[in-house]
Amino acid sequence: MNNKVHSATKASPFMANYGRELRIGVDIRRKEKIEKAMEFAKRMRKVQEEAGAVLRKAQEEMKQQADKGRREVEIWKKGDKVMLSTRDLVFRKRLTKKLIERYVGLYVIEEVVLNNVVKLRLLTSMRIHLVVNVSRVVKYGEPVKEQRVEELKLVEVEEVKE
Repeated sequence: MNNKVHSATKASPFMANYGRELRIGVDIRRKEKIEKAMEFAKRMRKVQEEAGAVLRKAQEEMKQQADKGRREVEIWKKGDKVMLSTRDLVFRKRLTKKLIERYVGLYVIEEVVLNNVVKLRLLTSMRIHLVVNVSRVVKYGEPVKEQRVEELKLVEVEEVKE
């Protein structure tokens, strides 16, 4: 394990730590060179710099691959119109989940609690918490003129949870 060359650092862990390769057997006839301390320190610094450079390159490549699936974070503000995901909501009238809309309603953001948490103005009939994660909401897009859409009205203040 200590003398196997690592794919990221291109050096064995023993070489990176001690500046020489691991000697597995005992060879009495072999006379080892004794290095001066300064030469040893320079060689060790060089090995560690090379290993650090290779690890930084590997880290950049991993970050690049991880960032491929990421998207920009949407900035939410008070008064934005949003629709709520029906992923975990329970509907009594609809029996099958596959016929339920993905997003319902036209709701307004009352307050931005955190970057990823918003407080919505919801109907009192909805029995869910007012504060939801932003992964559960999407911006409301105005319908196209040719598109048939039922009239969605903002809920009056009297019907809203306080």
